[in-house]
Amino acid sequence: MNNLIRRLVWIVGGLLLVGMIGYGFLPKPIDVDLAEVSRGSLQVTVDEDGKTRIKEKYIVSAPLGGRLLRINLDPGDQVTSQQTVLASIAPSDPTLLDARAIAQAEARVKAAQAALNRADPLLEQARLALDSAEVDLGRQRQLFEKNAASQQALDDAQLLFRTRSEEYRSARFAQEIAEYELQQAQAALVRTQPQNDANATQWQFDIQSPIDGAVLRILQESSAVVTPGMPLLELGDPQDLEIEIDVLSSDAVKIGPGDRVIIEHWGGPYPLEGRVRLVEPSAFTKISALGVEEQRVFVIVDLVEPIERRKSLGDGFRIEGRIVVWESEDVVKVPTSALFRDAEQNWAVFRVEEATIRQVQVEIGQSNGLEAEVLSGLEVGVQVVMHPSDQVAEGVKISVEVGK
Repeated sequence: MNNLIRRLVWIVGGLLLVGMIGYGFLPKPIDVDLAEVSRGSLQVTVDEDGKTRIKEKYIVSAPLGGRLLRINLDPGDQVTSQQTVLASIAPSDPTLLDARAIAQAEARVKAAQAALNRADPLLEQARLALDSAEVDLGRQRQLFEKNAASQQALDDAQLLFRTRSEEYRSARFAQEIAEYELQQAQAALVRTQPQNDANATQWQFDIQSPIDGAVLRILQESSAVVTPGMPLLELGDPQDLEIEIDVLSSDAVKIGPGDRVIIEHWGGPYPLEGRVRLVEPSAFTKISALGVEEQRVFVIVDLVEPIERRKSLGDGFRIEGRIVVWESEDVVKVPTSALFRDAEQNWAVFRVEEATIRQVQVEIGQSNGLEAEVLSGLEVGVQVVMHPSDQVAEGVKISVEVGK
């Protein structure tokens, strides 16, 4: 009897030992990070640094030789067209009185007159193009209100109208500059005539501002003898800003006029909004911080925010621009960290079904690096494995606490 009991004890102990060893070799549930397939907005952007610049800058040069009096303006001072005296040039005989100076002054008058004659038809051409764009915009708005035109057609008409407005503004600016240069050249020609001591003060030549704006830089502040064409000041309108962003040429082909731009980290408490006006057709070579040659392209962006929201923004300020090349408000999306390539190089994910991992193939659309659009293969609410490791495979169990 004792032998039987002893034998049963040994048998039971052996069975328990075998069971424990077998249990030790069973696959254990693993811990994983899970994410849920969701529906929402997705935005694909090209993110690059850029800087602001004044659209129209004007270098004021000496129209004739003479002695420049000290310029009393400072950068930031406001100037008014045809009213603010920027600089004064006093005679410096005999430079102002020789035959060569007179001939040069006459030639500058003729050149300035020719430039004005060229600017007038260009302004008229720009005005006609602007009128045509305005008529077309009104027509597209009427058709859109009657559901006879698409939103894209209306957006194209609005973009064309803004473009023609900028072209007309530029042409008008060029005509004003041409008129100013003609007046300066004519005044300089008069000053090449001899003067007497009685009216010597009348021979002081004042250079007036050609535009409404502000002084950007003083190129020659102190009194000095100047020659014709010597740059003296740089003028511009600090509120009339645009942004230049240099992007990789491979990204530039995705960007088009009218694309929305989100401007961040410019120093203000909120992001600004802009629109792409131009993608320059020519690229340039730039050496990256890692020493790699890159082909870059300038993208020119117009600010659409009111001036009151960006008063502190000036010329040459650094910004970070996010150019929106694609966006949608209603897509099924999944984190890109859950995606991987399967044996056939197709996109796939590990989804969770009743605490068990299943590998499924998915079709991916747009992606911004963090999230990707799911075209097929997954439904909203499905849990997928993030950053799958070598332990993650078909049929593997996961811990029930994961994902709570």
